Amino acid sequence: MAIINPFKALRPNPQQAAAVASRPYDVLNRQEAIAEAKGNPLSFLHITKAEIDLADNVDLHSPEVYEKAKSNLEQFIADNILFTETRDCYYIYKLVMDGRSQTGLVCVSAVDDYFNDVIKKHEYTRPEKEKDRIDHMKTILAQTGNVFMAYNNVPELDQLIDAWKAEHNPLYDFVADDGIGHTIWSVNESQMVETITTLFAEKVPATYIADGHHRAASAAKVSKSLPGSDEARYFLTTIFPASELAILDYNRVVKDLNGHKPESLIAALQEDFTITLSPEPVKPARLHEFGMYLDKQWYILTSRPNTYSTDPVGVLDVSILSQNVLDKLLGIKDQRTDSRIDFVGGIRGLQELVKRVDSGEMKIAFSFYPVTIRQLFDIADSGNVMPPKSTWFEPKLRDGLLTHVIG
Repeated sequence: MAIINPFKALRPNPQQAAAVASRPYDVLNRQEAIAEAKGNPLSFLHITKAEIDLADNVDLHSPEVYEKAKSNLEQFIADNILFTETRDCYYIYKLVMDGRSQTGLVCVSAVDDYFNDVIKKHEYTRPEKEKDRIDHMKTILAQTGNVFMAYNNVPELDQLIDAWKAEHNPLYDFVADDGIGHTIWSVNESQMVETITTLFAEKVPATYIADGHHRAASAAKVSKSLPGSDEARYFLTTIFPASELAILDYNRVVKDLNGHKPESLIAALQEDFTITLSPEPVKPARLHEFGMYLDKQWYILTSRPNTYSTDPVGVLDVSILSQNVLDKLLGIKDQRTDSRIDFVGGIRGLQELVKRVDSGEMKIAFSFYPVTIRQLFDIADSGNVMPPKSTWFEPKLRDGLLTHVIG
């Protein structure tokens, strides 16, 4: 069963929370982070992406960057921008985007659960991305990146969290500059804390990483290098009931047709798909339906029966398109390494696909119906991994509001 604990968060003073809160380190490159933190000395990007405070010729992964992160964090604490909670707490984190809200529980999850597969994974990790966060954590002795997780709903937990929100004032409540609302409550009553811990231990057999595989893997490895730290045996997570989460589509654009003419490609596609012209951009309405944009025309592709596997991975739309289009017709064997393909998060909308094709940068685009939470759970439970770039989660948690100190 899942082991979670409350923790003493390192967090900002309420009046400075909105200025401190920053987008996750891994959704911004160096120049974007510089632009985002410009004029804001309180931005947590000074800690998560400390290269923004160093010369451009300093390597992103040099010890100098991590040492700068450490000194910046120490300065934030010395200047009373951040302070440490006096008692162990859980936190409730509500996000609102485009009128839709989702609420999760901020806690620390057991590293042992990660190694014992009580925490389920669905993606491979890359060693170089792990090493970056390992070096960052070991230098600053804190986990700044929250791992976004999910679990099957437990009605008693849902009711407790809803009641707490209704009966208590939040610590933080602001709308960020991207229009996303962030509201956080502290759960600091010992009886409530104990009840939440017990309910997870009794009612939650597994939790699932939705977003943050590299952060989780890095925290797990850091724990092995800090055997004397009890806090390092846990890592920072926000866990959402499955019913609260929405996965967005993760679309594809390709640079060429692999020698095909548009007419010959469409003819070849008919072996595995029924094809219908669409007068408007295609946002697929169901599983196994795809949009295709080619030569200023949208098409609806619908998979024909018996043209794909029904196992947990093979039944995914990203697998179907990969097997029956990208590999079979366009010659893209490995989406991780092939420079002819790129990925467009659904948050950018279908207009981004049109833009990239009409500009001549890309030749063809495909839109997807999103992976479902149940599909994600099924794949993780089966011990399999999803194809690359299968899921896009929005909205994202902000860094800096709740940090877990491990040393």
